[in-house]
Amino acid sequence: MTTTPAFAGVRAPLRGAAWRHCALIAAAGATAFFAFPDQLGLLSRIAIMALLVLSLDLLVGYAGLATLGHAALFGAGAYAAGITALRWSADPLLGLLVGAGAGAALAALSALLLLRYQGFTFLMLTVAIASIVQSLASKYREWTGGDDGLSGYVMQPLLGLEFDFEGRLAFCYALAVLVLGYGLARRLVDSPFGLSLQGIHQSRARMAALGTPVWRQLFVVYTVAGTLAGVAGALSAQVNTIVGLDSLGFALSAEALVMLVLGGAGRLYGALIGAAVFMVLHHTAAAINPYHWLFVVGAALMLVVLLPRQQLARWFVAPLRRLRPGRALATPDAKERHA
Repeated sequence: MTTTPAFAGVRAPLRGAAWRHCALIAAAGATAFFAFPDQLGLLSRIAIMALLVLSLDLLVGYAGLATLGHAALFGAGAYAAGITALRWSADPLLGLLVGAGAGAALAALSALLLLRYQGFTFLMLTVAIASIVQSLASKYREWTGGDDGLSGYVMQPLLGLEFDFEGRLAFCYALAVLVLGYGLARRLVDSPFGLSLQGIHQSRARMAALGTPVWRQLFVVYTVAGTLAGVAGALSAQVNTIVGLDSLGFALSAEALVMLVLGGAGRLYGALIGAAVFMVLHHTAAAINPYHWLFVVGAALMLVVLLPRQQLARWFVAPLRRLRPGRALATPDAKERHA
């Protein structure tokens, strides 16, 4: 009887934090929209990859399920949305729902096998399932286009607005879906369900001893992550109007994991930061030297992994704090006069 009011008091600020984070993401996206009008294609890809890494963070950062086959869920959503647009209806919202359903269905089916195992066995099975899905997509060329990719469809207007060549509507569309996906993920991890996932991450045996249905919790979060990954894949298919086998490849899974490490696993905003940093580094370094851009990404990854977070904060945050007006006026002479 006495736990309900206290529980409600805890949930209120968390709900407010979720809305503040969503507002901040929307504001950052709007700023980028006006600051970089000639880079809207890159910004759209950042938003799509951020949603993919966000779904990966639910598994790796919160549930402790290390996976290298997350691209299978992304590619399932992409191919489902592309096939729907090509053969039935090119409505963007319908394709988004179909992509979400495809990602959720593949995640639920694969979870029935994967969640029986842990550790390295689980990791290798995720790679195996992604390879099987990619092989099936390559085999059924009449549906997926095979090595040539799935193309030839044009998306219908979104809420009465046409997709323009500059990519303005595509970026706004991707940003809106990202904000919504982040809000849902934030509410999920701040709920008692999310707290139980963190407990499972720390010790499955202890949570099982406390009566937590460990397998069911992991099955739910894997399905939710698959849904978000499928939505990201559907967005990619609709924005780029082409789906290739690389959307199911191991390289995409590895890149998503690198983005998560760059931003910091276990913090949802880290998925957004990591995706933005990786994509900008990729775009800039590849423009300078298309053959050695991985050197820059590797150096940044080593910097994040090897150096403590406190040291990075002193390097990057402390100089910004010194630029505050109050700190700038606090010179030694001013301190002596004040004394």
